[in-house]
Amino acid sequence: MNPTESSFESPSDGTRIVTQTWSGDTHPVGVVQIAHGLAEHSLRYGRLAAALVAAGYRVHASDHRGHGKSIPAQGRPGDFGEAGFAGLVADVSAFSARIAADEPGLPLYLIAHSMGSIAAQEVILEHSVRYAGVVLSGSTAVDVLGANLASEPAGADEPSGLEAFNAGFEHRTGYEWLSRDEAEVDLYVADPLCGFDLPDDALTQMFAQAARLADPTALAAIRPDLPLLLVSGQADPLSGDGQLIELLAQRYREAGLTDVRVQVYPEARHEIFNETNREAITADVIAWIDAHRAAG
Repeated sequence: MNPTESSFESPSDGTRIVTQTWSGDTHPVGVVQIAHGLAEHSLRYGRLAAALVAAGYRVHASDHRGHGKSIPAQGRPGDFGEAGFAGLVADVSAFSARIAADEPGLPLYLIAHSMGSIAAQEVILEHSVRYAGVVLSGSTAVDVLGANLASEPAGADEPSGLEAFNAGFEHRTGYEWLSRDEAEVDLYVADPLCGFDLPDDALTQMFAQAARLADPTALAAIRPDLPLLLVSGQADPLSGDGQLIELLAQRYREAGLTDVRVQVYPEARHEIFNETNREAITADVIAWIDAHRAAG
């Protein structure tokens, strides 16, 4: 299934944000926005988008600033530009608003993975009323993960960037932490738009709002009836063996959210939609969306 490409100007600095849309032949029952992770791009979600379209949804995804086809002027891959990660968060929110305006009357769901999920955690603090449900994939308690990374000694011979997450896994490519499916890992490694070296401040920018994302007062601004699904691989380094996902869910529940579900998949790694059991995981996520659409 080939998507339709479009773009919009970032409200932060005018960066051209490239978008993709997957649509079926019939009127959709709802709309899904996908926010991808760090050092990848939106077209990697074509398989997930096709499954969602088959279930009756129209799907929209964007290349975050510094990723895919959305590289700021004078920038390089991974560079968030002058607006920084705050600009990326604003882009995700602006794209949601654009989708909602273009799809009046249809429920909007957000599936946000890894870095995209960190951005989504920020977006829902201000705009939770916009979404009929939010799925956070490969997410984490940002403050705890940041503290853990900061406490680890950096050896001269140790890998940096995303490959650093491969500690504890086999070292065939350095990206085995992404999935147990070797073919999927090889596709990632071979993709020139994936796995690039990160600017020195990329992770620092991503974790800049960590304290706010753990602040009960800030979390209390989220509408209490927002349906929230947290899905993760148990072996995902960001999940802390699932403990950081449970902590994140606990924080939302303590802030008053009444519909928070956690699903941690045993032995699965970071990219659950590219895992060996991806069909079952995708079916679980679509079933959750379907159930909330029917109830809504």
